[in-house]
Amino acid sequence: MIIRLDELTQEDGEFLVRLARETIETFLRTGRVPEVRAPPKLMKKGAAFVTLLTYPERELRGCIGYVEPIKPLAETVRDVAISAATQDPRFPPVRPEELDSIVVEVSVLGDHTLYKPAREALPHIRIGETGIIIRRGPFSGVLLPEVPVEYCWDPETFISETCVKAGLPPDCWLYDDTEAILYRGRTWTEVEPRGPVVERDLKREFVERCSRRL
Repeated sequence: MIIRLDELTQEDGEFLVRLARETIETFLRTGRVPEVRAPPKLMKKGAAFVTLLTYPERELRGCIGYVEPIKPLAETVRDVAISAATQDPRFPPVRPEELDSIVVEVSVLGDHTLYKPAREALPHIRIGETGIIIRRGPFSGVLLPEVPVEYCWDPETFISETCVKAGLPPDCWLYDDTEAILYRGRTWTEVEPRGPVVERDLKREFVERCSRRL
């Protein structure tokens, strides 16, 4: 059974962020992958990303996840938390002493909708609500819903940048053999390292961050 995004509560989001944080701290200090003990709901299959950000700058320090629900959500969060801290090829592995200045985010993905050709997805992209997966032949790329909020992108820029993330030309979404998958996401984040956990309101963030630029 696959978990639905609307099933998740604030308490679930807090649990997943704490799970990611505790998993990283345990793994970095002991090399041990902890066993997951989670409420039954969170043992339904789910797709998720864990993102690590420097504090207070909130600059990216690692981000890895699964775009498809291939295992229980809590186990997914545990596994990608370790990967985000140690296997993101863009960054050196996180050191234990860095954890005092890193905040942890968990994004849960769902409600995937396929569009082929990809250009049919453009009218359905909602900044602050949808993420994008682009696929063409052996190439694929994914960007989370929070990415266009950070950069104040419009929908066309967002889908073009997802093409670039896939290693393709920015206009690849116009090709007949490119497919796009739009999905929804919900993101919970630590306000400060080991601090309170809140759910991000990406649509509000987009208005506040980008209204003067658009």
